[in-house]
Amino acid sequence: MRFGFIAHPTSPPLKRYVKMLDLVQRSSHDFQSGYSRDLWSRSNLVPFMNFDRVVSANGSEAKGEVRYLPLTAKEMLKDPSGSLRRVIEGAEAYASEGVDIVGLGGFTSIVGRRGADVAAASPVPVTSGNSLTAYAGYRALCQVLDWMELRPSDHRVAIVGYPGSIALVIARLLLEEGLELDLVHRPGTSAEDMLEHLPERWHNRVRLSGDIGDFYGEDRLFIAATSAGGIIDPSRLLPGSIVIDVALPRDVSEHDAAARDDILIVDGGCVTASDKVRMGGESLNLSIKQQLNACLAETMILALEQRAEIYSIGRTLETEKVLAIGEIAQRHGFAPDPLASYGRRVEPAHVASLRRYHCNGHRLSGSSPVPSPSAGDLRSREHHDTALRFRRHINPYLADFLQMLHCDRVFEKAKGAVLTDTEGRDYLDFVAGYGCLNLGHNPPAITGALQDFLSGDNPNFVQYVSFPKQTSLLAERLSARVGGGLERVFFSNSGTEAVEAALKLARAASLHHRIVHVHNSYHGKTLGALSVTGRDKHQRFFRPLVPGVEAVPFGDLNAIEDALRGGDVAALILEPILGEGGVHVPPDGYLKGARTLCDRYGAFLILDEIQTGMGRTGRFLASEWEEVQADILCLSKSLSGGLMPIGATLTRADIWDRAYGTSDRFLAHSSTFGGGNMAATAALATLDAFEDGAIIANALDVGETLRTRLREVAANFPFIGEIRGKSMMLAVAFESDFSGAVAAGAHEFATRLPGDWHMMWKFLPDQIRQDLLDAMRQFEGTLGEMFCMRFVTKLAQDHAILTFLTANSSTVIRLQPPLILTHEQAGRFVTAFEETCRDMSTFLN
Repeated sequence: MRFGFIAHPTSPPLKRYVKMLDLVQRSSHDFQSGYSRDLWSRSNLVPFMNFDRVVSANGSEAKGEVRYLPLTAKEMLKDPSGSLRRVIEGAEAYASEGVDIVGLGGFTSIVGRRGADVAAASPVPVTSGNSLTAYAGYRALCQVLDWMELRPSDHRVAIVGYPGSIALVIARLLLEEGLELDLVHRPGTSAEDMLEHLPERWHNRVRLSGDIGDFYGEDRLFIAATSAGGIIDPSRLLPGSIVIDVALPRDVSEHDAAARDDILIVDGGCVTASDKVRMGGESLNLSIKQQLNACLAETMILALEQRAEIYSIGRTLETEKVLAIGEIAQRHGFAPDPLASYGRRVEPAHVASLRRYHCNGHRLSGSSPVPSPSAGDLRSREHHDTALRFRRHINPYLADFLQMLHCDRVFEKAKGAVLTDTEGRDYLDFVAGYGCLNLGHNPPAITGALQDFLSGDNPNFVQYVSFPKQTSLLAERLSARVGGGLERVFFSNSGTEAVEAALKLARAASLHHRIVHVHNSYHGKTLGALSVTGRDKHQRFFRPLVPGVEAVPFGDLNAIEDALRGGDVAALILEPILGEGGVHVPPDGYLKGARTLCDRYGAFLILDEIQTGMGRTGRFLASEWEEVQADILCLSKSLSGGLMPIGATLTRADIWDRAYGTSDRFLAHSSTFGGGNMAATAALATLDAFEDGAIIANALDVGETLRTRLREVAANFPFIGEIRGKSMMLAVAFESDFSGAVAAGAHEFATRLPGDWHMMWKFLPDQIRQDLLDAMRQFEGTLGEMFCMRFVTKLAQDHAILTFLTANSSTVIRLQPPLILTHEQAGRFVTAFEETCRDMSTFLN
């Protein structure tokens, strides 16, 4: 069966979108066949979309077309009789082309006594689609009540737009469920007249008003189904309010609702086709299947049912027919889920989070959740609550990012190299706190030391009013462990703070202020550390940065010498291995050469061993591989075994004395929390754990075996560019090339679309063409990053192994497992890595 559908743009921007499509479509015909007056003449309806072959979940077939009446609701209200004539003309045109049933959308179904006049004049049956629209709104409310576990008898529902056909039938459905309702009608009509639309047995369970303001202060559940749009003021809604917005145009504008994060507006008149539904002409799983307006879907479903009949016309819709079309729709693979808000999917956790504003209760009587792909995959209450709190109070964009990448887990247990989430699944951790957990999660020696500290009622924060015992001991132990005369230590709370302390120390101790660092380095995100972090993407939002900073290429001793040659540099800061820059190991002799150049030109050498230190590369410090001593050394991350925030900046006594060795200077740099005894206790226990050398030896043994085996696997897959690093500081660099892909696709479309679209490209303004080319190149780079992130996702989802990207490069996966990793665990990673490579090898490059 063949269907036609007459839609209309629900807002001025959508009207302009339709106008754009019309212009492009006519231009395409013009390019193909040449100019004709008919082509560029006025059209009653604008062709929008063809559904050449719709195949439903049960194998039924139909085909159809959507055309737009290019008038907004406000424009149709200005000339209702003229708009009615145009809708009838459209239905007649469809009929002349062999269409069996015509659907009316939005306001096109309202003009002419809610479609009755169109149905009377049309040569073929007409439906408004309001029955399935009402069903979708009704089921959306049922789903919301179920997710929030609310008892319907405890909560009134306000229905706005009564006694319109959709509002009226939803009211009947909810009254049959036992709910009490507040019905909002147009001003100027009497309550007695409004009650006539409902059986007398329900009159005592409804309140009526012509002013929605009467219910803002009482109700938190709303269904909006007006024809005018813009009726609800979201600023007046109570916290926790949920509006099922069935209206077109919307009764709550997205712009107005954006100011409230404690309410939810649900798209109430939509259904989504399942994976089993085919819309015809699909490519790359791309087709119009999600959040279909239910009025269109009803027309399509009636065609699939081979039912050319007037189904939903007039003010009064039968509840039996509403429920029936919902059941038919689901049989064909169309359902009012997943729920969405302005087109963006609504998670059950978000809905459930609003329950705290409502009374406790139970599931809606007689109802069950709408079948949903996510219904059987609801996370634990702990996961939901944690995700909500993170989204609401920490970083909503990061929450979306983690959800998009399937990293939205909540871990509740950790031991060694394994994390366990709230669902009880164990993950092998190759992130390890980004290098903080060299001893693994909750190492007993460290946790035991902290428990003893706490149970002994030891003083923690006594800096600057006494000599802190454990902190003083830690300073002594650290100085002895790193050697080189670095006998003074400043304690802070993080690696970034350790770098800040180093930069300030160098400037205070030197006659100069210039600092040299390397491109693609990473030293932290406070303003000073950020100024020597060699990556624009981290810096650009915070300029101007600290002045007097110069960057040189990594691994280039000649560039370092050029920068130092003037003798006016206070310090050169280096990472022995670029960590966040992609785990780049410098050429042999690089650190030793840098040491020589600093000595020659009078600059301090600052070594940032925040990631490379504490055994990560098979030595306690990575600089020990070349027997290089820093003037200033930065440590953090795993210094406390990852259990306590701590940073340490070590230097020689003569440097410290030049910077801070006077009565005016000795407290010029300090920290309230830095140097606490509790963090020092954890760090002392960590040093004890490294004492016998077994952990570092294991890191070297297992790490080098891991690197060798990964390189053997990577040799078979060209999209793996390199396995980089040393010992347990490794990285997988991807080379999944998408260069030219977008341009090639655009060329293909321009070639194969009717007409000469290359000519159109030729005459675009130069700046627009350049901007489009730049956007193409950036998007192609993003595709490479997307490929890399999918690899991370597959390792986690398929193999329960956690990895992540480096901060400076989204095409490099870091591998920094705890140094206690076993050969068996390393082997498990290699197996998973190889399987994932095979899975991702559809295109070898």
